[in-house]
Amino acid sequence: MKILMLGGTRFIGKTIVETATARGHEVTLFNRGNRPEMFPGLEQLTGDRETNLEALEGRTWDAVIDTCGYVPRIVAQSVRLLRQQTEHYTFISTLNVYDHTVPGVMDETHPTARWEDESVEEISQVYGPMKARCEETVREHYPDRGLIVRCGLVAGPGDHTDRLTYWPHRIGRGGEVLAPGDPNAPIQFIDVRDLSEWIVRMVEARQHGTYNATGPEKSITVGGFLEQCVEGIGSGARLTWVDDDFLLRHEVGSWIEMPLWIPRKEKIDALMSLNVSKAQQAGLTYRPLRQTIQDILAWDRSRPGDYVLKAGLSAGKEQELLDKWRS
Repeated sequence: MKILMLGGTRFIGKTIVETATARGHEVTLFNRGNRPEMFPGLEQLTGDRETNLEALEGRTWDAVIDTCGYVPRIVAQSVRLLRQQTEHYTFISTLNVYDHTVPGVMDETHPTARWEDESVEEISQVYGPMKARCEETVREHYPDRGLIVRCGLVAGPGDHTDRLTYWPHRIGRGGEVLAPGDPNAPIQFIDVRDLSEWIVRMVEARQHGTYNATGPEKSITVGGFLEQCVEGIGSGARLTWVDDDFLLRHEVGSWIEMPLWIPRKEKIDALMSLNVSKAQQAGLTYRPLRQTIQDILAWDRSRPGDYVLKAGLSAGKEQELLDKWRS
């Protein structure tokens, strides 16, 4: 297949490109041209999604995979241009499209968040609602040729956010490890390689529709995941569980400063318990969790020794909190 990648140089996009080329597809990249050395053997078109789509005009592809669409009016420009030039459009969306104030299990039919003020395009403020509107735009122009993939937390080798990487990294150092909140809190994430392989297979089959795409295959808690890290890495690390109230009292930031931790009072368990049966029935499969953990750690250890993770507690702050917890 001839596949056009919008983006393709960051974590998810890069892995999709690697998967597609490994399966024999001809991939063209369209982006700003900031990393031409990443895929020197592939055709690379330079432009800007908001202001310059000229490089895409007059070209045809079998499929488009859009990994970097956030603002509805910008996504609308690309789908309007490409709908006559491509047979299939895949849009990488997010579980954040869901309205978590509406109770119930979050399958693909759950209500999505509304974008109330269309003059606000700040991603940090209206990320989910804008993604939901982007989905609507893709469906409008590709009603039976569009694939919407709602991802949750994506992890694996190459994850520049370090959100999940922090845990194999920290547990790999051994010693006493501060474990956050309620060990029974649910957690979902997917290995980027499993996600990418499934997406490419779906594109090959010209599948359309909306799918939640996360994992692991069996439900897991934060405590279960951290125990898997301890057992799989074998560093002798010891988990010390510290409750929500203590972390909040000491102003520990959730999710980034303390990855995988969101206070239970936020009542977002449903966002970590998405129904993924539709994607699984469509062929989504998962490698063993322990393999993901070990591969993340191996990749992390291949980085420069002075690399500072973008997420997680510093060693000093972790020790300070542990000392206060025991006092």
